[in-house]
Amino acid sequence: MPAEHFHLAWFLQGSSIQAWGEPWTGNISEEWGTADLFLDLARNIERAGFDYLLLEDSIYIGQNWQNSREIFLKNGMSVPRQEPSVIAALVSAATTRLGIVPTLSTFAYAPYLVARIVSTLDQVSSGRGGWNMVTGSSDLSAQNFGFDALPEHDTRYDMAEEFIEVVTKLWDSWEPGAIVANRESGVLIDHTKVHTIDYAGKYYKSRGPLNSGPSPQGRPVIAQAGGSARGRMFAAQHADTIVAHPKGIEAMKQYRADIVANMVSCGRDPADCKTLFLINPILSDSAEDAQLRAKQRVVQAGKNLDVRLAQMGWSTNIDFSGFDLDAPLRELTTNGHQSSLAQFLRKAGKNTLRQAIIDYTTQGQSVDLVGTPDQVAGQMAEVMQEVGGDGFLFTQGSMSRRSIAEITDGLVPALQQRGLVRKAYGHSQFRDNLLEF
Repeated sequence: MPAEHFHLAWFLQGSSIQAWGEPWTGNISEEWGTADLFLDLARNIERAGFDYLLLEDSIYIGQNWQNSREIFLKNGMSVPRQEPSVIAALVSAATTRLGIVPTLSTFAYAPYLVARIVSTLDQVSSGRGGWNMVTGSSDLSAQNFGFDALPEHDTRYDMAEEFIEVVTKLWDSWEPGAIVANRESGVLIDHTKVHTIDYAGKYYKSRGPLNSGPSPQGRPVIAQAGGSARGRMFAAQHADTIVAHPKGIEAMKQYRADIVANMVSCGRDPADCKTLFLINPILSDSAEDAQLRAKQRVVQAGKNLDVRLAQMGWSTNIDFSGFDLDAPLRELTTNGHQSSLAQFLRKAGKNTLRQAIIDYTTQGQSVDLVGTPDQVAGQMAEVMQEVGGDGFLFTQGSMSRRSIAEITDGLVPALQQRGLVRKAYGHSQFRDNLLEF
């Protein structure tokens, strides 16, 4: 394929009640438990040639606003959330080419369990399984699993280094050709090609081998969102695809350069890992209407500031309810999402908290994309040409079948007509499609 081709994927925010209470969402508040919306999304983005669907997750209900769960539960903020590995299995049955990447955190799942879940997903999907590796960011989630708090940020990455080593060794515990299935000799599995791993580290131990059998891809695809300096290095070492969320062209260029430099320092070919930037385009039939929708988004952002600040607190472990809305933000630290907080503070500058959260909400993706499908396709091409990187991850906090169609039936055909994205899959397995260009 031409060098200018880029990849598309979808970052599915894990709440089962997408855009509850907003127009064009059908009866989602009654139908959320069926996962039908997620399956419709998967079928549509596969039809549009997307590389993968990433199922984002968290394992707690927020309480980072006035030390109460009320605002989170009342508004359905990141709740309910269903187990991503179960949804991933449903998606695998509804698709044939789409990569499927559930989020499984290192503090909530044992390494053997992650290796087994993802290997099984890879098997039942015929080589389309992946794993979004996260270390966790909230003490509330840790408390659901018997811990008082999460370890310190960098310690979490020290633990993740061991965790991912155990998982990959378990995937490798079956050599190629281990399953003989020879009816004449009566041998199903060659026992000399299945090995224990006998791993004993500082944080984890595992004997192995993996009892679920070999993965079609050998090693399923690993996704990671490295935002902090430590996270970027970790992603460069281990990821096959990276969820990138820097804001603005210069920040995107710097992020991409960091990943490439880190990969080279680790002895990896940068072409072996695809960096995809988060976007949420505003599309319409005319440029004027798209600009109007963008202005409406800004107006809407000025309302319900409590909800928006609570959501920021949810990811950063900071309760903003006692802050003065009309005072500049002071310097803050967190053991939660450090990159999210750093971007928020950097974008805020000397602005008040009120203006900062409005700006962050309305300009929350890597780059603003507004216009008709063809105009936005052109904008995406210009961004890729200037920034480098490998493509885009769509994300919608207010997802509906209508908003999905705007992408898959409006924007993607415009990208295809420009020769920017695939019209058909070249391969049957996830990694092969990811490395196709």
